[in-house]
Amino acid sequence: MAKRDYYEVLGVARGASADEIKKAYRQRAKALHPDGNQENPHAETEFKEAGEAYDVLKDASKKAAYDRFGHAAFEGGMGGGGGRPRHGQGQGDFASAFSDVFDDLFGDFMGGRGGGGGRPRAARGSDLRYNMRITLEDAYKGLQKTINVPTSVQCGSCDGSGAEGGVEPATCPTCSGMGKVRAQQGFFTVERTCPTCSGMGQIIQNPCKTCGGQGRVEKDRALSVNIPAGVETGTRIRLSGEGEAGMRGGPPGDLYIFIEVTRHGLFEREENNLFCKVPVSMITAAIGGDIEVPTIDGGRSKVKIPAGSQTGRQMRLRGKGMPALRGGSAGDMLIEMAVETPVNLTTRQKDLLREFEALSEDNNPESKSFFRSVKSFWDSMKG
Repeated sequence: MAKRDYYEVLGVARGASADEIKKAYRQRAKALHPDGNQENPHAETEFKEAGEAYDVLKDASKKAAYDRFGHAAFEGGMGGGGGRPRHGQGQGDFASAFSDVFDDLFGDFMGGRGGGGGRPRAARGSDLRYNMRITLEDAYKGLQKTINVPTSVQCGSCDGSGAEGGVEPATCPTCSGMGKVRAQQGFFTVERTCPTCSGMGQIIQNPCKTCGGQGRVEKDRALSVNIPAGVETGTRIRLSGEGEAGMRGGPPGDLYIFIEVTRHGLFEREENNLFCKVPVSMITAAIGGDIEVPTIDGGRSKVKIPAGSQTGRQMRLRGKGMPALRGGSAGDMLIEMAVETPVNLTTRQKDLLREFEALSEDNNPESKSFFRSVKSFWDSMKG
């Protein structure tokens, strides 16, 4: 039986681009895979046919030969060399063919052959976390602080190579520097980390005596950290490249500083606003007056208390809150009044308050309204 045209097998035009050919093959391979077509006796044959077509059309030189000579380009006498297995060949030959196609489709994700098999990228160092506790005043002003971070740094004896004297490591003979090895399982190729080099792609024949071949050593480092004004609990500051050194000359990780702002004795924070609960004497709340309140910058502000103020009343001092972390206007400070009832009264003070109460029948509207409602409730219950 004559072979079908490879372009027809994949369902693409002769002028199709490499991306169009790859996309068409993916669709055909997914639709014809034998595992999903148990009831179709022709699925495996068509699946192999699609793999054969793709293996030719994906390669620029093979594609050019096929476009010129057709199937004859890969049959005896044309010198094509490297032709794919024909229909009827064994499963082992097909598995090898499918392995190459698998590389093309998924090599980018599995660390496949693309890129010429050069030296793998050295392992990046781990990121580090440092928890820093600061006061609300520090968060308001910002600060410069030196911290000591226990971490791994590049070994100075081998310049991070892991080999004694800084000698370049040798390419791993097991994986040829890829860091991974492949094993054939039926139609599929399984890829695993190389057991000889543990995925590094290189082996060190004479490890550095200082770092034991790791390319890094443990050391405490002092770092100067700039904490900007306006930070709050949960703020994360990233210091690029200040984390743990990479293995065998790999790039370092990052250092993340997590901020915790401690509770303050006077102020409570909500985003950029501050709240301050201020006790006010019963007399000042009744007749009004001026009080001084503290501000987070260490200063003081005068606040006018209106006559007849009650507990819970708030007054706003604009711009006296926390600065915005990334610019913009500062928050506000809210003063919340707490009317204080006098204690430890003398006999004279008690007598004066009783006299005052007798004269204050019309000065307590909320009390009168409340007890009027209570009396109405009791009367309704009797009825």
